[in-house]
Amino acid sequence: ASFLLLCFRTSPVAPLILGLLLQPPLTQLSIVTQPNIVLLMADDLGIGDVGCYGNDTIRTPNIDRLAKEGVKLTQHIAAAPLCTPSRAAFLTGRYPLRSGMDAINNYRVIFWNGGSGGLPPNETTFAKILQRQGYSTGLIGKWHQGVNCESRNDHCHHPLNHGFDYFYGMPFTLISDCKPTETPEMDRVFRRKLWIYTQMIGLVTLTAALGRLTGLISVRWKTLTCLAGFSLLFFISWFSSYGFVRYWNCIMMRNHEVTEQPMVTDRTTSLILRESISFIERNKHKPFLLFLSFLHSHTPLLTTEKFLGRSSHGLYGDNVEEMDWMVGQVLDAIDKEGLKNTTLVYFASDHGGWLERQEGKRQLGGWNGIYRGGKAMGGWEGGIRVPGIFRWPRVLPAGTVIDEPTSLMDIYPTVVHLAGGVLPQDRVIDGRDLMPLLRGTVEHSEHEFLFHYCGIHLHAVRWHQKDSGAIWKAHYVTPVFRPLGAGACYDRGFCPCFGEGVTHHDPPLLFDLSRDPSEAKPLSADTEPLFDTVLREIGRAVEEHRRTLTPVPEQLSLYNVVWKPWLQPCCGTFPFCWCDKEGDN
Repeated sequence: ASFLLLCFRTSPVAPLILGLLLQPPLTQLSIVTQPNIVLLMADDLGIGDVGCYGNDTIRTPNIDRLAKEGVKLTQHIAAAPLCTPSRAAFLTGRYPLRSGMDAINNYRVIFWNGGSGGLPPNETTFAKILQRQGYSTGLIGKWHQGVNCESRNDHCHHPLNHGFDYFYGMPFTLISDCKPTETPEMDRVFRRKLWIYTQMIGLVTLTAALGRLTGLISVRWKTLTCLAGFSLLFFISWFSSYGFVRYWNCIMMRNHEVTEQPMVTDRTTSLILRESISFIERNKHKPFLLFLSFLHSHTPLLTTEKFLGRSSHGLYGDNVEEMDWMVGQVLDAIDKEGLKNTTLVYFASDHGGWLERQEGKRQLGGWNGIYRGGKAMGGWEGGIRVPGIFRWPRVLPAGTVIDEPTSLMDIYPTVVHLAGGVLPQDRVIDGRDLMPLLRGTVEHSEHEFLFHYCGIHLHAVRWHQKDSGAIWKAHYVTPVFRPLGAGACYDRGFCPCFGEGVTHHDPPLLFDLSRDPSEAKPLSADTEPLFDTVLREIGRAVEEHRRTLTPVPEQLSLYNVVWKPWLQPCCGTFPFCWCDKEGDN
């Protein structure tokens, strides 16, 4: 034994062997090349709705477990306060106005499956890069990035044209119109006006006809015929779309095939969960990307009977608790296949909770905790600060909390680098690779400035002054809350980005989020010695940022958002679109 020990000590390879023996297992990323990636995104979930972010009345044990076993971000920011632009930024790593996916008008999201706007084919999603790197890529759930451009089957905006090998879910978004028992949600005010105009035109036509028959009004029959024809055409022009919202928008697809039209909402949750677990099982022997885009917790809050009445927050709380259970089922599937240590799991919401979403006394939208504002508000924290959790056992330190500004756009470079891919060099990528921050090899986020848009309008800018720890935020535009003293735009249902519903601030409202995260007390030159200096620095950053913007086609223009019958996905012969291909299963 002494002879062997002497040989070992004098051997030139001894240090090498000793180094290998002392190296901790699975701490170097090079050991797990191309991890599986599971991205879990909630819809309209408020940061205050989750247990690990301070909610002690809605039970979210599985999401909380992710945070306990991984890294929790406390300043995780959506690039937009609404579904379509926020998800476009998430998929491309770029502010949505760079791809034309932010609005110049009040139509701020994709409105119809039969519209022509959507995520442009020339945008490179992270799924497309991972697909090139040999990943199996799947999207289960909500898309809301458009379907077709010029014909019913060109699928130019479809997930399969943006790097996903497999798609099952809604090409649109869940809305109350999808459930026949719910009050219609889509364009409710505009639809009411169209009904009133139709009744007025019909009343004028009927009055003129009666007057002609009784001899009280001298009007030619030809004029009456034209008036009646106009009344009918006006009615058909809008009722052909708005009268059949459930058939046009509430559909389910598998790849390019429409499987349910309209969707059968009672089984949607179980089908999405089944498809997600099946995707993991089918692809366990090679690297895979699963983007599970939940329909929870968007109205009409589809909740199975097992979870109804379980929470102390009504239907909304039931829905969140069911989503948490679904998260647990997906995590269990990963564990069952022995993939836990080789899988990066990420959980987030696309933007803040919808404060104004109410029916009578029922609150159907989320809660944003201590943060001011909510969904649709481009500047206030409540609209853009969301949960952000990463788990990758033995690579990311468990139980870590990071209080640094990060963005949903950061997922793009993070997963591209993990997959061994290369970021596009022909365009601006606004996201930053999060792995150094998540692993603790750097102290600060790479983001110095983040720009908060409402549509194409810049509402606020955040400056992370790393040397002082201050996080300054300047608001150039804020929505006008109604009624007076309320915390949202309850009179409209949504806060606008421009016009009479907003206030412009000169000088901007300034807050230090490190001291005032609720944005309750704006600073002034009298109360903050650095007031002018901070605003000058932010102003310079805005000018620099605007120099990086280039004109692109507006995907949410009025022409692109209107319903076009020739673009409507249909599982039959249009307009007879009805099918249930999941019924036999």
